[in-house]
Amino acid sequence: MGKAILFSEMTPDASFESDFHHWYDTEHIPIRMKCDGFVSGQRYRSDAGPGFLAVYDMTDLSALKTPDYTKIKTQPSEQTRWMLDNVRGFTRYLGNEIHRNTKDAGAIDAPILYAVWFNVPQDRASEFNDWYESEHIPLLMKAQDWRMVRRFRIVDGEPGTWSHLALHYLASIAALQSPEREVARKTAWRDKLAAESWFKGNYSIFERHGDRHIGISAVI
Repeated sequence: MGKAILFSEMTPDASFESDFHHWYDTEHIPIRMKCDGFVSGQRYRSDAGPGFLAVYDMTDLSALKTPDYTKIKTQPSEQTRWMLDNVRGFTRYLGNEIHRNTKDAGAIDAPILYAVWFNVPQDRASEFNDWYESEHIPLLMKAQDWRMVRRFRIVDGEPGTWSHLALHYLASIAALQSPEREVARKTAWRDKLAAESWFKGNYSIFERHGDRHIGISAVI
């Protein structure tokens, strides 16, 4: 894991999905893994439809400003140009990690990724972060299959407007129905925050797709 991520979704048409996967696994991710600052990359399949997600771990966001990465972005291959012109459901968000709670080093390769987004007003961010990190996460982590939570401050992205992202790494989707999660969602502190107009999260579930790609900046 690094201290920053690039979170990007794409949805290929069924007519070229096979080519999309070949391109993603043999070109799109591998060339990024050769850039300084890239630690790893993992793909996921959306649980809600035909979309796919890639989460790139980086040492920090300066990885996106290196000469090698700049060349990748400004001089794409013909196949890359075609794919990016023809996929839909595109998202791209950049985030700095602000908190991590994990049970073990292998948690990053959990089979289920549960992404939770919030757009938090600046004057409410301190209490929101305090609640999430000192109460909400510890309660969730009591569930056997809740293996890790990483929180990020979003610094740039499209198409939505979000300020905070939490990535929950789960051993099983059943964790979302666990008694521990029910307790975490029914505390007085959460109820207090949930009564505020901005407290409207966006939730997505993803299943791991393929193996993790390891970058040249990974610490072995």
